[in-house]
Amino acid sequence: MPAVPNNRRAVIVEDNADIRRLLAQIVSDQGFTVAEAETGQEGLELIRAGGADLITLDLNLPDLDGIEICRQVRTFSDAYILMITARADEVDRLSGLDTGADDYISKPFSPRELQSRIGALFRRPRSQPVDPVPSADQERAAEVQRSLLPAEPLRLQDYEIGGRCRPTRSVGGDFFDWSATEDGVQITVADAMGKGMGAALIAATVRAVLRSSNRHTDLTRAFEAASQALEWDLAQSSSFVTIFHARLDAGSGSVDYVDAGHGLGLHLYDGGLRRLPSGGPPVGAVPGSGWTAGSLSLAPGDSLLVLSDGLLDAFDSVDAAMAAVAAVAAGRDSAQDVCEAVLDLAGSALADDVTAVMLRRCPLDITEDGAL
Repeated sequence: MPAVPNNRRAVIVEDNADIRRLLAQIVSDQGFTVAEAETGQEGLELIRAGGADLITLDLNLPDLDGIEICRQVRTFSDAYILMITARADEVDRLSGLDTGADDYISKPFSPRELQSRIGALFRRPRSQPVDPVPSADQERAAEVQRSLLPAEPLRLQDYEIGGRCRPTRSVGGDFFDWSATEDGVQITVADAMGKGMGAALIAATVRAVLRSSNRHTDLTRAFEAASQALEWDLAQSSSFVTIFHARLDAGSGSVDYVDAGHGLGLHLYDGGLRRLPSGGPPVGAVPGSGWTAGSLSLAPGDSLLVLSDGLLDAFDSVDAAMAAVAAVAAGRDSAQDVCEAVLDLAGSALADDVTAVMLRRCPLDITEDGAL
């Protein structure tokens, strides 16, 4: 394997002293100058202060979750990030990659495997060249993408729906969609890996395939059929997409959903907020995957709010982001107002596309004397 130039710097973030020393030795033998951190906060300070070409990052740390550290690092550094984890859960690994990690390796690992992974990372170009795109073509691509979003709120008795998407560039990988069904409405929020025109093309393909799936009455089967149809296209582009896909039965208020690695479906109810569990990895990340559907019931006044993870870049933690979302949702009268306010939380200097969609069941009308 080619030697790595010795002017490169690595930061090892690992709370286990024995593993940290082993990692430092292996990485040092690869020609790196090595700095070590026992906690996530210490690691962030080392990276900010001295920079880094390579970061090995433990997923389980005493102060900050490794995925959260990865999010923060990506706001100021393009260093290669190698996740090192004892977690066997594939979704955790893929969450790290979706956040901006470049690769992962599981504990226990062999020194030879770690060396090979590092060598493979540094054989990749860090910055992908951007193909020049004539401004007219770029504007046309943005126009096409805007046309994929719903033009108007869907009218549904006893419910209201709103949505907003703001890409970091003129085109991006986030999109949302809704369409009427026989019993209510079908909603999709998705985030294709990457940014720019390539991600936008993937998003357009995903939207078209998922729209065609509403002919299936069973949501899980419909989603799996759509995912199988997308697998080849995603494999060819070495991409994947996180998706939150849901159907409302308007009469009962029941919502069935599939969360494929998206992780930011929220049930808002009576002043509370519940984050809905994911049902499997992003589509295209693990060929042949299946997904577990979930469900919730929207009582009058309840809402389903689905976000993309670009919002999290504006906060120090997921909990802080959720608290801010709950606060702005409680202070707005309409679903569209909530979506606008959520995107305002992200600020103007976006590092990632940001999307918000809300489905709200209208509260019961109450007369002046309190009778229904």
